[in-house]
Amino acid sequence: MSQLSYRRAITQAIDEEMARNPDVFLIGEDVAESGGAFGLTRGLLARYGDRRVRDTPISEEAIVGLGVGAAALGLRPIVEIMFMDFMYLAMDQIANHAAKMRYMYGGQVQIPLVVRTLSGGGFRAGMHHSQSLESLFGHIPGLKVVMPSDAYEAKGLLKSSIRDPNPVIFMEQKSLLGAKVSVPDDEYLIPLGLAHVQRPGSDVTVVAIGIMVQHARLAAEELFKEGIEVEVVDARTAMPIDSETILASVKKTHRLIVAHEAPAPFGFGAEIAALIAEKALYYLDAPIIRVTSQFTPVPVGRSEDYILPGAKDIVDAVHRSLKGG
Repeated sequence: MSQLSYRRAITQAIDEEMARNPDVFLIGEDVAESGGAFGLTRGLLARYGDRRVRDTPISEEAIVGLGVGAAALGLRPIVEIMFMDFMYLAMDQIANHAAKMRYMYGGQVQIPLVVRTLSGGGFRAGMHHSQSLESLFGHIPGLKVVMPSDAYEAKGLLKSSIRDPNPVIFMEQKSLLGAKVSVPDDEYLIPLGLAHVQRPGSDVTVVAIGIMVQHARLAAEELFKEGIEVEVVDARTAMPIDSETILASVKKTHRLIVAHEAPAPFGFGAEIAALIAEKALYYLDAPIIRVTSQFTPVPVGRSEDYILPGAKDIVDAVHRSLKGG
């Protein structure tokens, strides 16, 4: 095991998959000579050359379009879109082409495309560089949406994403880039669509995704001092959703809190709430509570702290749930 940052885990995953399969290549703005805006692709150009690690013009539609075409012809492109906010510029290629081609051609064409992008707040970069759009992409049939919670998860999930025959939106949260955890030195994969119980508990279930898993764990440690056992479930993927693991947890604890950094309306938490309402409503002893950001664009600088959720919000939600909502 090695202590590895989220940033280095991403680099390692790409490096290992490029070494394993010559069909894997990397394109995006500043991914080659600069090593990526946040150093996530540093060193890959020197190792694999400019035929497999290539800078592109500043055109998100063209970048993803190149990736879709290459994937349809049998290659395995990794496309980097510098910030998730810029994904809007490539929505036609993502939603109308990448997501639909396997269906349109009856499975004769696969699109093994990974679109990596930096998401969320924590960098104080303002409303055009801080959005979390997992629910938007999760709503599009044909896409898988991955949102790792730490370096261990990021490496295992990214390797699985690169090997998947379907288009994957891989969200890397800026607020996690420097965080280190123990990561195995040997190769490992984490299956897409399989949630993980990060911390077992018996009183309340907290289903979280991305950075909110870390906040949930901090909240659980604080609540343990009060004798409250919180079960923390890391969803890992916004699509597909591991309904079995979530249902089993709620049936055990009889209470549910869903935590994500994106705003509440039409979000990941709403989908999990609907799942429980449809399949486990009578197991609940209290209303479902969502812990999310405020429904507003993310402001610049320290002001973002006023709208983004954290561990304290989860602690408060657990107390409310135990009191009946």
